[in-house]
Formats: sequence, structure tokens, C-alpha cells
Amino acid sequence: MKNTAKDFSHIKGWGIDADPKNDPTYPMKHRTNEEQLGYSWERPTQQPVNVEVLHSNERPNVTAVFGTAVPPSGLSGMIRRFAFKYSESSYGHWLPLLLADRVNVVEGVLDDLSRGHIPNIFAEKGWKAEWKHNPQGLVKKVVVGVVVVSALVALLAPKNKSLRKG
Repeated sequence: MKNTAKDFSHIKGWGIDADPKNDPTYPMKHRTNEEQLGYSWERPTQQPVNVEVLHSNERPNVTAVFGTAVPPSGLSGMIRRFAFKYSESSYGHWLPLLLADRVNVVEGVLDDLSRGHIPNIFAEKGWKAEWKHNPQGLVKKVVVGVVVVSALVALLAPKNKSLRKG
């Protein structure tokens, strides 16, 4: 098999694990140079890309198989696109992805409401099972949630000075 390795040294952090003296698996792993040859198997047929697919900027191409059920959209999609501009080794990648997940939950609830469906948040979050198996933890979550929401409402509520004087 011929050497199909390409030069990706322009990618920040590329090859950080290439030095065998800096291998965290040493001496457990018997290291060979076969790993450095690139693809050592016949690559599966590429799944057709017919929706937007976000992939690491550290990869030259998309993986052979990927999910297409929910392509990025809305505000959460914008946050995800921003996150994929950064290396997977940085907070600039992972923190926006966590935020995008939370934003996507709110978008999903709003989408349900716009279609006339009232989501059963208690069932979807598994609160019945948590009440049965971890009632103290559930009460703590609810209390913390109420405190956080109340603080946000108090901070973001319009401050009308004329109401205080009268």
C-alpha cells in the first residue's frame, strides 16, 4: 500500500500526538509506524451530502457516515457554525456547542407551541422517575431553577421610577 499521508501541518494542533516520547499510552501500547500511513483500509462509500453537515476543521473531509435528521438551523445552528470554526481542543468549540444545545431545546419548545402542541416537559425531562428515585435532587433542581428565573426576571424587568414615587 502506498503512503497516502498528506501534510496538514497548517492546522493548529495537528500532529500534537505524533512524538512517541510524548505518548500517554506508553508503555501499554505497542507502537508501530503503521498508524502513520493514513487510511489502512478501503474507505466506505461516502454518504451523499444533501444537507448542511458541520465537521471538525481538523478533518480534511466529512466522515463516511453522519446524521442528517436535524441539520443546523435557527439561532442554535448559527452558534454551531461559529463553534466549528475552532479546534476541538479549545473551549471556543465546546462551550458554544453546549450553549447551542440549550438554545435548541428552547427552539424546540417554541416550535411545538407554534404548531399548537403543548409539550409535556415533566415527562420529557423524566421528572416522574426522578421523583421516585431521587426526590431530594428534584426538589433542589426546582428550587435552584425558581431562584435563577426569579433573579433573571428581577434583573431584566423594566425599572419604572414613576411607579416607585407614587
